[in-house]
Amino acid sequence: MSVSALVLVTTSFPIANDGSEAAGSFVSDLAEQLARHVPVRVVAPGLSSAREPWAPNMEVFRYAAPAKPLSTLKPWLPVDIIEIARVLRAGMDATRCAIKAGPTAHVFALWALPSGEWARRVARKHGVGYSVWMLGSDVWSLGRVPVLRGMLARVIREAAHAYADGYRLAEDAQCIAGVPVAFLPSTRRVNLRDPPPPRAQPPYRLLFLGRWHPNKGIDLLLDALALLGDDDWRRIECVEIQGGGPLEPLVRERVAVLCGAGRLVELGGFLAKQEAEVAITRADWVLIPSRIESIPVVFSDAMKLGRPVIANPVGDLPRLLEDHACGELAEDASAVMFCRAIQRALAVSPRSLDVAVRSQATHFDLAKIAVDIHHKVLGNG
Repeated sequence: MSVSALVLVTTSFPIANDGSEAAGSFVSDLAEQLARHVPVRVVAPGLSSAREPWAPNMEVFRYAAPAKPLSTLKPWLPVDIIEIARVLRAGMDATRCAIKAGPTAHVFALWALPSGEWARRVARKHGVGYSVWMLGSDVWSLGRVPVLRGMLARVIREAAHAYADGYRLAEDAQCIAGVPVAFLPSTRRVNLRDPPPPRAQPPYRLLFLGRWHPNKGIDLLLDALALLGDDDWRRIECVEIQGGGPLEPLVRERVAVLCGAGRLVELGGFLAKQEAEVAITRADWVLIPSRIESIPVVFSDAMKLGRPVIANPVGDLPRLLEDHACGELAEDASAVMFCRAIQRALAVSPRSLDVAVRSQATHFDLAKIAVDIHHKVLGNG
């Protein structure tokens, strides 16, 4: 007799495996971890509709999706409307195929829209329950649009379990739907074992790793770097900037100006997961200058790889840094205050924060998160 599977429905999953989507890396890691406990069928974007084996006890049902994220498409443009409609239809079809492929115990949507709506509709039709896990983009971006806010509330209310990957995010989602939403941290598997410790004294290496997007504050970081003085730069070996995104022209222009002024800034691109881990471990401080954030994946990566952070006080970062003194927190999300946070960090040995960093890392155990999902969502415990 076939064992009932857990169907994961997501818009985030590796396609090119080039590091351009951190959330996608997390979902694949989580799915593989869950597959140790139960058969897993994943509904995920791809270059075309396909059904493919991924890992032991795990299969992926691809739906054709555009190369750029669905969230970047503009519904007021006719070309994008057609593309959005095509993806929404393909995702729904793939969800149906995954549920009909064999006995299904539960459907778990990552994230609320459109994945949660696909899960809600198809699970109800086939008589199975569904749960949903939300990101900041679900609640703080899509949740501001009246029609989508109503859809989001319905997805949350009708779910057997509703989760959010941040404390404040869970509270805000609960306000939208009027039902409890639990905090569940997202994190990805770290493969690098026994990373070397950060330097004990300057000059230090600083790293930004993420999307070059206004929400991630890459422009604030570049402004902050321009405000640092000669004495500050003598305490910096290099500032490494990795990633990519819509602000690339600005990033390249501003980095060129910094380099022209003799500042040591290295500019790269998107990093695959293993490359990202190596980049973090060659740094002494990880930079998180975001304007809007819940708990970024790079934060948990940094903790698990033994690196303190310099962060803006947005989302749950103040709570995380206050509970465990695992970095420097700016006074507000501005270039001036982020500059001052960098200056404070440069006067502190990152090695002195090792205990706090290791303590924070214990809250982002992927194996434990998978067990919690297995027990709560499938009722096994």
